[in-house]
Amino acid sequence: MDYINNISNIKEAKDRYHHTMPFIRIPSASSNTDIQVREAHLLNGNVEAVGIEEPTNKLMSWAMKPKQRLEVMFVVGMAGLGKTTLVHSVYERVKKRFDRHVWITASNCKTELDILTLLVEKFGRPVTQRADVVAQACKLLFEKRYVIVLDDLWVKEAWESFKIALPDGKNSRIIITTRRGDIANSCRDGDSIDIHKLQPLSSERAKQLFYQKAFSRNGTCPSGLVEVSESILQKCDGLPLGIIEIGRLLSNKSPTKNEWKTLHDSLESELRSTGKLSNVMKVLAASHKDLPYHLKDCFLYMSIFPENNPVKRRRLVRLWIAEGFVTDEMGKTVEEVGEEYLKELIDRNLIKANEFDFDDLPKSVEVHSLMLKMILSIAHEENFCSVCTEAERNLAENTRRLSIQKEDFEPSQDLPWVRSFFGFSIGEPKIGSNFKLLKVLDIQGTNMEEFPNVITNLLLLRYLSLRNTNIKSIPRSLNDLRHLETLDLKQTLVTEVPKAVLQLEKLRHLLVYRYNFKEGVPTFGIVQGFKAPKKITGLNNLQTLSFVKASVQSRLTRQLRMIQGLENLTQSRKLGVVELAKEDGARLCQSIGKMPNLHSLSMTSLNLEVALELDAMSTNPPAFLQRLYLNGPLQKLPKWISSLHDLVRIRLKWSSLPENPIPALENLPHLVELHLLDAYTGTQLEFKSAKFPQLKILELRQLEQLKSIVMEEGTLPCLQKLIIVHCSALVHVPRGINKLICLQMLVLHDMPDPFVAMLRKNGGRLQHFVHHIPIIRSYQQGQLVEDLS
Repeated sequence: MDYINNISNIKEAKDRYHHTMPFIRIPSASSNTDIQVREAHLLNGNVEAVGIEEPTNKLMSWAMKPKQRLEVMFVVGMAGLGKTTLVHSVYERVKKRFDRHVWITASNCKTELDILTLLVEKFGRPVTQRADVVAQACKLLFEKRYVIVLDDLWVKEAWESFKIALPDGKNSRIIITTRRGDIANSCRDGDSIDIHKLQPLSSERAKQLFYQKAFSRNGTCPSGLVEVSESILQKCDGLPLGIIEIGRLLSNKSPTKNEWKTLHDSLESELRSTGKLSNVMKVLAASHKDLPYHLKDCFLYMSIFPENNPVKRRRLVRLWIAEGFVTDEMGKTVEEVGEEYLKELIDRNLIKANEFDFDDLPKSVEVHSLMLKMILSIAHEENFCSVCTEAERNLAENTRRLSIQKEDFEPSQDLPWVRSFFGFSIGEPKIGSNFKLLKVLDIQGTNMEEFPNVITNLLLLRYLSLRNTNIKSIPRSLNDLRHLETLDLKQTLVTEVPKAVLQLEKLRHLLVYRYNFKEGVPTFGIVQGFKAPKKITGLNNLQTLSFVKASVQSRLTRQLRMIQGLENLTQSRKLGVVELAKEDGARLCQSIGKMPNLHSLSMTSLNLEVALELDAMSTNPPAFLQRLYLNGPLQKLPKWISSLHDLVRIRLKWSSLPENPIPALENLPHLVELHLLDAYTGTQLEFKSAKFPQLKILELRQLEQLKSIVMEEGTLPCLQKLIIVHCSALVHVPRGINKLICLQMLVLHDMPDPFVAMLRKNGGRLQHFVHHIPIIRSYQQGQLVEDLS
């Protein structure tokens, strides 16, 4: 009877396979050289195991832990990170404990049947008919405990077709290595599939591996080469492939400063196809080759930005849009599509997030140093971009994009075909008078006092950023830039926008404001907005408007109509209003109620004596609002805030609320960050059990009357960071803080010494309440005074 059931199960697997999977050819970006480089160490029995002890132990534990089911582990990371080395180390240790074991290089397989054919053949069985290979594979593995490695997987279909033929062997394991985090994420359809994200080597481990390769006799670096070694390691940025290949190359050179500095300075040329490090390039380039067409230019765009100069996420997406890289998709804005492009490049481990915002979205991104060398080479070969780091340089006449990274750059010829111009030097940029085809001009942070008149002749311009310059005004002739989509004047001295801007009908993002910091202390009115023409509300495509002044001279005849007209900005995603008078609050609320797509809203009152009047929004608050910033006195917290289902961040500053705001906020299901600055005049804050289910960051600042904080058991289950600033009346650490098991950081700023003394490791009488928190720091006037960890 069991025999009949076995035959039946095998037949079902075969039928299921053919019914589900049509015959497809599997594309592979891996070249033969790429595969040879990755497998060379394995074939020679020379596995570089430095720095992988922890992930090895983790995978060993996972592989050997008894589970009465088939489990799958994706090992994900960028090219050259050591995924194959790690998995090979684990595979060699565990394979003899399984009935069946096999290692398959998935990138060698051209069709979905090739993987199964290779599986059968590696078990020493001939494949009689390819049509029956599913049944053969299933029969070989049926009722067996097996471990299978699929190394270097590039396409999801290869795994989908392979797994259908697998019987659910008890305690069996599948390990898959891939650069494609997007594939791993999409395949994670249950708790039987897990993902291990491999990280670069730490600086100490990287140094250990480099010294082993470069100084193979004793692994010790001569004192005279330490400095250049550290510089080379900085460029390798923990990538084992780069460390190993560069170390081996240097091991065959004379150990002199001159020899090593020569290689250091010529890394980019050595990484090219004819260089001595071309193998590194070929491995990295396979990831670029695998990209779909619409992402290749987006990725190459990272060649424009200098090394160790992360680019803000929103800036990058807006630049892609201006270049025409992002296509329209029904039901989405181009910005949303661009964000999806960026996410895929991050998931593919080609672009890395440099720092994350509170909502786990990257604030800024960059590429690995060696990956930058690779894309610079491709960008040069494809004439995608010319990066100028020398004082003068002859450029190809058909240069499309210029990235100036050197002061006093003066091209020696006309460049009429330039479409994009970037200036990263501190000097004043020299914009060619013949740049008639320019679509992108990004010269933020340059030494500029006056608006360059030549800009108004760039009639095709879509993106203009003069951020972080000292320009004071923009000319009326700006109205000629009819294709402009982004005008970024943040952190300039511009305080008024002329009527000319009203003719920029395609404008989507208008940012005109600066932060006036005073010794790092937040003060009311820190945001300096701009005076807008009353008909600015006619720019119907505006998605970002920050920060517009609501109170100027002749307010009743001018700004009131402007506030009223904001209701026309139905495409708005982000709105910032400053200097709001109390009597204008109701009208502004009505206008905001007609912005169905609003995601971010900031409102600041006229001064600290003028209350924000926002109750009128109760009838129709923006349903998709995610970020809310209210600056100024509030007589009471608006009731509509409690209905903001999607809210992830709220900052209440100078609200001076007599009533505790916590009960109105505690049930917001997606709230991640709560910031209260001089927002409450009461003496106690109480956080009840099972409230604030997603809150990760809580900041309490300048709550002068606050004496106690009570945190019931079960409250704030996800809180990771607690910041307490200048709460001088607080006499006790939050009661219940010892129950916050996810709390990773407690930061104190300008707190009284008796309060800090309670938390000191030696003798602090309340230290036992916080000993579970990994990081505890105390600052005074912005300077770290004590590490209480």
